[in-house]
Amino acid sequence: MPELPDISAYVTALEARIMGQTLERVRLVSVFLLRSVDPPLSAVEGRTVRRFRRIGKRIAIGVDDELWLVLHLMIAGRLHWKAPSAKLAGRNALAAFDFPNGSLTLTEAGSKRRASLYVVRGEEALEAMDPGGVEIFETNLDGFRAALTAENRTLKRALTDPRLISGVGNAYSDEILHAAQLSPIAQTHKLRPEEWERLFAAAKDTMRLWMDRLGAEATKAFPEKVTAFRPEMAVHGRFNLPCPRCGEKVQRIRYADNETNYCAKCQTGGKVLADRSLSRLLGSDWPRTLDELEALKKK
Repeated sequence: MPELPDISAYVTALEARIMGQTLERVRLVSVFLLRSVDPPLSAVEGRTVRRFRRIGKRIAIGVDDELWLVLHLMIAGRLHWKAPSAKLAGRNALAAFDFPNGSLTLTEAGSKRRASLYVVRGEEALEAMDPGGVEIFETNLDGFRAALTAENRTLKRALTDPRLISGVGNAYSDEILHAAQLSPIAQTHKLRPEEWERLFAAAKDTMRLWMDRLGAEATKAFPEKVTAFRPEMAVHGRFNLPCPRCGEKVQRIRYADNETNYCAKCQTGGKVLADRSLSRLLGSDWPRTLDELEALKKK
């Protein structure tokens, strides 16, 4: 699932291509994509793109008359930049947004249609879509700790809860915890002050590193290979490969359709956590599906 660095890269690429451009037409292939009815989708056609916003893991494109197109790519949704009026072909094509200089297309791999598109009007309607998590670069250590200790959760679960922290998901939470040298199943209410300092610094440093790296790539070409698995990552998706810090093999905990990657030597005092009981422990602290996780809102 695209997370903060990936979404930021998309926004960088979109700003360079469609800021100030007129959205001539929206071609909708899948009726399941559009999740709102008022304002109608046709209301954005003929409007000029004026601004962009990231709301958690959502991309908001603002056009004239305070209208916003809000895209949530979920797990397998991806954006592509094509020639003007590009043909929508293949079962993965969901929609196209046609501009004079090109077409922004949306695809989603697999048979499940999780990606969504909303059309809303005004700041209040836009803010209502925010799950409520704090922004890592807009808070301090105290705010970060307060958000993550609202409930006693495993660190893995707390970092990926959109009601607590904005824009962090399965991939970058693994990278943050590795950088902080903390166990994914450590409880938030049991962290020591120095561990909170390490975690906050690791969160900012990790996200900034990847935002800068992917943002630089997005200035050269449209992000066509957005993936949660990158060879430069330290542990995520690197089961049985050497940890870049100590050389020990990366371990994993599997639960449902998810997995957490970590280094036992660097993060858990040499203890291997990937057994059935710990998988159940982490699984019990996680919604049954990613859809449920992304649907969480602060009450």
